[in-house]
Amino acid sequence: MSPCLLAAILIGGTIAGILDIGAAAAINRMGPMAILRVIASGLLGPKAMQGGASASAVGFLLQLAMSIVIAAIYGLASLWLPILASLWIAAGLAYGVGVYVVMTYIVVPFSAAPSRPRPGTSKIAKDLLAMLGFGLIIADAVHRASF
Repeated sequence: MSPCLLAAILIGGTIAGILDIGAAAAINRMGPMAILRVIASGLLGPKAMQGGASASAVGFLLQLAMSIVIAAIYGLASLWLPILASLWIAAGLAYGVGVYVVMTYIVVPFSAAPSRPRPGTSKIAKDLLAMLGFGLIIADAVHRASF
């Protein structure tokens, strides 16, 4: 892996992860610290929701770690499928859909986070739109590193 691709993974993952916190805060009408506690609840369980700054810090570290891993998957896949870097807009949008599906139907249900009621169509659309942006940010970073 080239140093440029590694930098793209780290930078793209970090930017996408931080912006995703803001998007989640706006979508859910919650502050960023509360969103970070929700993320931490995936590891710590419901007790994270009553946690303070330390629970939010755990959520921030988890968010960055997941975002960088998601970016690394895309970046490494682009080594075998260069079309991911060249047709980055379409690939990034498709990747965003994939990230949404995996996070919504695999990661969150199998985490320690408390279960929530099924979201309505509007919430699903907003979450999916946020993940499309997430995928585009990562794909753009990989694209820039490739050319």
